Amino acid sequence: MNDTTANRILVVDDEPHMREMLVDLLESAGYRVTAVANGAAMQRELAAGDCALVLLDLRLKGEDGLTLARSVRRTSIIPIIILTGKGDETDRILGLELAADDFLMKPFNPRELLARVRALLRRATALSAPRTLGEDQPLHERYRFGGWVLDVTARQLLDAQGAPCMLTPGEFQLLEALVRHPNCVLTRDQLLEHTRGVETEVFDRTVDVLILRLRRKIEENPRQPSLIRTERGLGYIFTAAVTRR
Repeated sequence: MNDTTANRILVVDDEPHMREMLVDLLESAGYRVTAVANGAAMQRELAAGDCALVLLDLRLKGEDGLTLARSVRRTSIIPIIILTGKGDETDRILGLELAADDFLMKPFNPRELLARVRALLRRATALSAPRTLGEDQPLHERYRFGGWVLDVTARQLLDAQGAPCMLTPGEFQLLEALVRHPNCVLTRDQLLEHTRGVETEVFDRTVDVLILRLRRKIEENPRQPSLIRTERGLGYIFTAAVTRR
């Protein structure tokens, strides 16, 4: 069986011809696909529990795709790609900041869409799969910083009380890169390699948006960050004291 057949992709678009085109494209690549036209149908399909990725149109009739994406993100870390025909940079950044993992303009190159889908699914699978540890390795690879525990093996971020903090795949990989290199300035290009991979085209603001989202989750005051600091013109530095166990 092709590995892609285990992944059901949910397409949410109110244009019948676009839904048909996306279904044909994704099914030809081996994916199982369900296509719906509105947010209510999207929520019903997500409740079934076997969707691996959502392709969501930004401009649905009578609905805001960003609002729908944000509602999904409150309870799920399922990868979300937002599709739009509008070339507004503000919408692109806002979409990523609120909920999306990727953003693609219509009309798009079908091969690029498939590459982005594969990349997101690979990252999501890697985050959910348990790691194989040798006999001389600890049961869990953990990093402690500022009252937080990043469990790399379990792919979880835990607060001081041991409660999990929900991170998207991109957020987790970015935080992992930072805690593995404390007190080192990492450029955007270096961080993009960790969060997006090299197989798809990316844009510079992706890292900035993920940093903003992380700060909102782990900093006491996101407006005056003490853990993730900006090195203007260079990149970012993780200044927290990190211990590994």
